[in-house]
Amino acid sequence: MEPPASVGAKPGGRLGTVQFQFNPSTLSLSKSTEWRRKPARMAGQASLPEFVGSGPRTLSVDVFLDATATHDNSVEQRVESLLKACVPTKKSIGRKKPASPWVRFEWGTARSVSFDGVLSSLSVDYALFDVDGKPLRATCSLSIEEAGVDTPGQNPTSGSREARRTHRVVAGDSLPQLAWREYGDATEWRVIAEANDIDDPMVLTPGTELLVPAMGGTSEEVR
Repeated sequence: MEPPASVGAKPGGRLGTVQFQFNPSTLSLSKSTEWRRKPARMAGQASLPEFVGSGPRTLSVDVFLDATATHDNSVEQRVESLLKACVPTKKSIGRKKPASPWVRFEWGTARSVSFDGVLSSLSVDYALFDVDGKPLRATCSLSIEEAGVDTPGQNPTSGSREARRTHRVVAGDSLPQLAWREYGDATEWRVIAEANDIDDPMVLTPGTELLVPAMGGTSEEVR
């Protein structure tokens, strides 16, 4: 996704989607907290910690790429697509605020590993080559660091009848899935459907921005 135009803003339009060929065997999710202690010279025990803040989530995943049965017979194009997430976008350079794209890893209805973030590291290990040197297989190790401020399943201003946020539709999205992610209840998809004048909850157009109102909030259409 295009990086936000300003601090605290939502990411911009979707730049592209990289579909992986195989499900990852493992996902590693970590989150840190920061504490501060003031040493006490006369204290017999360690001083009590003072909470400073919560660190971002970090998702680490290894993605296996195999081009032995594809028409282009090379994994380089998929690797290049991932590398683009590590360099500033043309639009951000034009604003004189260079920034790499924001990314979101999505796997079914898994909420804890699906968040707006930035690709903090990417390494590629090529394992098989054609006779002309083209790489046929590769393992890409990705590390995505949380960049958004919203907590999945919650509205940042929950409790207000005017609370709302937006969601940019990606391939495979459905209203029941989105309702489960936002409200923890897939049966509440009608709240989102009414807010966006949607008749079929299973048919959503990728790239469309949907209004996601808070439970009990007012609704209006987002185009």
